Amino acid sequence: MALTEKAGRAPGRGRVTALSALSWVLFASSGSLAAAVMAAGWSPAAVTSVRLASAAALLVPVVAVLRPGSLRFGRADLRLLLGYGLLGVGGVQLLFFVAVARIPVGVAMVLVNVAPALVALWVRVVRGTRLPRLVWAGIALASVGSVLVAQVWQGTGLDLLGVAAGLGAALCSAGYFLLGEHGARRHDPAGFTAAGLVIGAVPVAVLAPPWTLPPGSLTAVAVLGGARVPVWPVLLALAVIGTVLPYLAGLRALRDLPVALAGVLALLEPVVAAALAWLLLGQALGPAQLAGAVIVLTGAVLVQLAGPENVAAGRGPRSGRRP
Repeated sequence: MALTEKAGRAPGRGRVTALSALSWVLFASSGSLAAAVMAAGWSPAAVTSVRLASAAALLVPVVAVLRPGSLRFGRADLRLLLGYGLLGVGGVQLLFFVAVARIPVGVAMVLVNVAPALVALWVRVVRGTRLPRLVWAGIALASVGSVLVAQVWQGTGLDLLGVAAGLGAALCSAGYFLLGEHGARRHDPAGFTAAGLVIGAVPVAVLAPPWTLPPGSLTAVAVLGGARVPVWPVLLALAVIGTVLPYLAGLRALRDLPVALAGVLALLEPVVAAALAWLLLGQALGPAQLAGAVIVLTGAVLVQLAGPENVAAGRGPRSGRRP
């Protein structure tokens, strides 16, 4: 009986794990797409503003037509929506581009990837859930691997405000996981994502209003994989492939996947981002980056070997407590 039940659960586990991994693969694509647009003369703030505003403008009408009931929220949902939108959507984007404007991109990426450890600590300390040792070992390995992939030793200058912004982005990213998990289990992920994108787009639009872009910005030439294309289709891909789809996939996965496991899968992002930068931007991967990629994947496998059932159930006398 136990073997039958375990076999019956495995496909579901595989699907949600794949969905979570897919979301981070898609998130990783945004790095190369945004870099191509910025190379065409756009500022990081302008790219982020147009990215979020476009994603919200594309998703909300579709959800309103196909699943209008998912956009109905009560007054009690307001704090959750504001937290998810301002932290998990707008805050991550805003603070990350502040960080990359002041410190090397590799350092900023590693700082943001502190988020999985913060999520695991929250689950352990606040929820009182004892995580298997494989989870902690996997987080440690994946974190070391991400340092190698990002090559943080390259570049000079370490601005304190940039470091603070990177750590702030990590806190907001942890909020994405924890608030997203809560929202995905209470609401339709499509409606929750649409509302979060609208809320998150507002502060970024205030900082860098999309309507103030100079004439000709959308028709500037971007280079991807050796091909020269106008900026606007790259921005459209950034909004759909790099924003709408990964947020939808990530929230759907958080409905069934323990948040500690989902957080570790986020460490796949720098690996995929480095690979896409190699393919699309001609930025070759060095031996250290290839070794880091292997270490990140090893860490992710270790966490998955811990099993979602063990992570969700926890161990020890306090494992049942949850806020």
